[in-house]
Amino acid sequence: MSSKYIVIVALSATLIGCGGDGAPEINATNCSGAGMQAVLPTFDNEAARQAFIDKCQSMTAK
Repeated sequence: MSSKYIVIVALSATLIGCGGDGAPEINATNCSGAGMQAVLPTFDNEAARQAFIDKCQSMTAK
């Protein structure tokens, strides 16, 4: 087996393990208009989506 093949498989497994379930970070960029448009469709359930919106609103209210 080629060492390049092993590196590609290991990197792919690492990248697959990184994604997914983590909620987007609450920050000024993600809570801006364009950021919200990009982030909100990534939520799988409405409760998590609403929690993100609520946290963004509380951050901007400070």
